[in-house]
Amino acid sequence: MVTSAISVTTDIPQGGTFLKPGYVHRGEDCRPVSEVLARVGDKWTVLVVVTLGEGPRRFSELRRALNGISQKMLTSTLRGLERDGFITRTVFPTIPPRVDYELTDLGRDLLVPVMALGEWARANRDKVEAARRRFDAAALEPVLPIAAAR
Repeated sequence: MVTSAISVTTDIPQGGTFLKPGYVHRGEDCRPVSEVLARVGDKWTVLVVVTLGEGPRRFSELRRALNGISQKMLTSTLRGLERDGFITRTVFPTIPPRVDYELTDLGRDLLVPVMALGEWARANRDKVEAARRRFDAAALEPVLPIAAAR
């Protein structure tokens, strides 16, 4: 297996993006970064992490707090978060069994950028909605045919 790092020293467009001077792209980093972002970037994971940021919760409490999540989706999300080390699942030997979910140190670390992203989204919501309206309005404008080249 060959791994390499590419150091880019110019502001030349690369595939629709501009790479900044000194940016180092490491191809071997893409897969693990993508895997982690796939876990932490989905809708339900973010909402579960934020909810558990308030303290430990039982399954039924999480389900009520996350209006609209199915039992299957919550179970799947919790299992994935537990597997990746973001939450712990504690079973208490009661009848019926009580199960609590809580953020780990890693989960609390994740809460910091998640909350920052939430703040950014709230602060920029109007700008995003305005951009969407401009885009949608432009899409409705008729496209004039281009005269055939002679």
